[in-house]
Amino acid sequence: MLSVPLAGGILLALIVGTLLQPLILRLLTAAAVLDIPSERSAHHTPIPRGGGVGVAAAAGLALLLNEHARSIAVPLLLFAAIGLLEDVRGVPVRMRLLLQSLAGVATGLALVPSGHVAYVQVALVLALAAWLTAYVNAFNFMDGVNGISAVHAILAGVVYAGLGVLQDLPLLTAAGSLIAAASLTFLPWNAWVAKVFLGDVGSYALGGAFGALAAYAIVRGLPPEAAVAPLALYLADTGWTLLRRIRNGEAWYRPHRNHAYQRLTDSGWSHQRVTAVTAGIGAVVAGCLVTASFSGPVTRAVLDAAAVAILAAYLAAPAWLTVQRSRPTSEGRTIHATTVNSASR
Repeated sequence: MLSVPLAGGILLALIVGTLLQPLILRLLTAAAVLDIPSERSAHHTPIPRGGGVGVAAAAGLALLLNEHARSIAVPLLLFAAIGLLEDVRGVPVRMRLLLQSLAGVATGLALVPSGHVAYVQVALVLALAAWLTAYVNAFNFMDGVNGISAVHAILAGVVYAGLGVLQDLPLLTAAGSLIAAASLTFLPWNAWVAKVFLGDVGSYALGGAFGALAAYAIVRGLPPEAAVAPLALYLADTGWTLLRRIRNGEAWYRPHRNHAYQRLTDSGWSHQRVTAVTAGIGAVVAGCLVTASFSGPVTRAVLDAAAVAILAAYLAAPAWLTVQRSRPTSEGRTIHATTVNSASR
């Protein structure tokens, strides 16, 4: 099969993503594939969804043409197809989970090396399928304000590419670089004023690809902190929100606006500020965890603790801001927290 050098693949992803996006926007608008505002939305008007088709197509093509990273095209494209079906037609929750699980199993069969005892092979495939299904949904839940997932995809791609260089793992280098390049082409359409949303097709594709990269990194011997470093903020926000909802007796599976990043926008922060702050925190946390992975025991413990503390501060920030905005002023008046949403997601 034709193989394109990494530099050529990056250029290809940038060109394909840039050229496809306006065409995809016109097609989505003509087909009325729209995101209608709901109780968990941060926008007030219908916006086309499914712009992630361009990201998935650009990244998928570039991955397929790279001899080192072809296997990552499997989860990216399989989960993208499920997301596109959800964007265009809608899929019941149980059927969606079944399709995601099947895509995870297919990815496991493609990525888990043969040679294990049969039951070990089955266990590894099922474990990977469960992890991919979980992380794909976590990534999707976090895709709720302008630019956040494209920026985090760029960050994750760069970190994985760097890890690949450091550890001589060409698959991480190539896949991270190509996915970051494809994600970059979506930012002009969504980062400031959202003309189109990534949609499930984009969030599923990126979640599937990064989940597979994390699993690959662990299998190839990278320390767990390094393997999940680029995903840490998304995992922390989603996991903590789920635990809070279960603890409070809420129907955790229903749509909501309880994620830390959503509560920050509800406290008055703009989409761009939330995206910038979460990206900055994600970068610092990833830096701490990657550095910790290759440090001595004491330094490793300190950096791991620092990363956890930073994530804890991020998760506590919405409640702290609400208290600050509701405190009495010197004139005896009370400043009440207000909900300020942008006109777009």
